[in-house]
Amino acid sequence: MRSMTQKLVRTGLLSALLAASSASWAAATVYFGEDLGLGEGTALAAFPNASAAGASFLAALTGVGTENFESYSAGTAAPLVLNFAGAGTATLTGDGAISSVTPGSTNGFGRYGTSGSKYWQVSNTFGMIFSAPVAAFGFYGIDVGDFNGQVQVTTINGGSTLYTVPNSTGVSGGGVLFWGIIDSATPITSLSFGNTAAGTDVFGFDDMTIGSVQQVNQTPEPGSLALLGLGLAGLAALRRRKPG
Repeated sequence: MRSMTQKLVRTGLLSALLAASSASWAAATVYFGEDLGLGEGTALAAFPNASAAGASFLAALTGVGTENFESYSAGTAAPLVLNFAGAGTATLTGDGAISSVTPGSTNGFGRYGTSGSKYWQVSNTFGMIFSAPVAAFGFYGIDVGDFNGQVQVTTINGGSTLYTVPNSTGVSGGGVLFWGIIDSATPITSLSFGNTAAGTDVFGFDDMTIGSVQQVNQTPEPGSLALLGLGLAGLAALRRRKPG
């Protein structure tokens, strides 16, 4: 008969492994990529760093919808209700309005859509209220930082967490960035956007994506798989030991 001590060791080890693995699945992950601009009159033909961050963000999700503002008229302002597949709606509040430029060009001040012709333009603060809590949110930002502004995102889920997007400042206009967050442990009920140079640095936003908890791929990180593998090996070793 196996000793009670051995049973407790095995049970404790398995519990610790499962707890560590679950924690790694639930931890918040932030995605960011940035491509510097070439000046206010030039729209970037490609933005590989931002696109790579956006692709990594989307790869962690299933069946989500992305809002590119193409179905709305230029000049449409908040409040604006956006529909997202499988995750409900998000209502834009506060400052901002939809702008439109010919694809491949800018509005003369460095702003343009990252897909199609339309984007959300704002110089102060705005917010998003979700019809149901979400675990994922991401967006592309255009012409951010040429007048030293940084985007600030505050997520609200009972408490609040402030994230300052680490975009470059004092750079040429027309750059593109991607920023996103996935947090299944503390779903977000609403969020607000700030601007550290409000009223001076005007930003464009496009291709916003939100995802529900159910749309997050529940796949353990490589480190978690390694930890679980080591733990299972340890359990196997314990099973092979003969009781003393």
